[in-house]
Amino acid sequence: MSKITAVLAFAIVIFSPIISRAQLLPGGNVYGGAAYADSVDVVNRLTFKGWNASFEDLPLHRRPWFGVVLDGSGIYRKGVNQYNLVLGPRASKNYGKWRIFVDVMGGIQQTKSSDQEFHPVIVDAGGGVDRKLPFRHFSWRFQFDYVHSHLLSANQNDYRGSTGLVWRF
Repeated sequence: MSKITAVLAFAIVIFSPIISRAQLLPGGNVYGGAAYADSVDVVNRLTFKGWNASFEDLPLHRRPWFGVVLDGSGIYRKGVNQYNLVLGPRASKNYGKWRIFVDVMGGIQQTKSSDQEFHPVIVDAGGGVDRKLPFRHFSWRFQFDYVHSHLLSANQNDYRGSTGLVWRF
């Protein structure tokens, strides 16, 4: 086998997963940032700091405004840790260097407080805006979410704002 054939075979093996991945994921983005949350239940109003991250896939080539989002967050304060994992659709619209979006997602929450742990079902509705940066494939995001859960015969309403870096692919 010649060197050219070996190099060509090696290149095909290395680049074929990238080509396949590009066909499976025609577009999307990955986001990570800092979050600030305000939680209100029947008696208490608590503030939290933490993180928020998401992965958005734009599965329909002919409908670039429609995406599917997997969003995770962790917010903390002394004695309380809360994690959310939600999935749902997102609609967006581009205006020059700006991209606005809205989403409605459902999922589960894990709340640890002292020696107790709860796992309520949650609904997350929100939206935000991405601003393209001068660096290729990067944007800055401002995102706001309303998270509703029902736990121990009480409604809990959380409001979360986050900001951070977006990598578009």
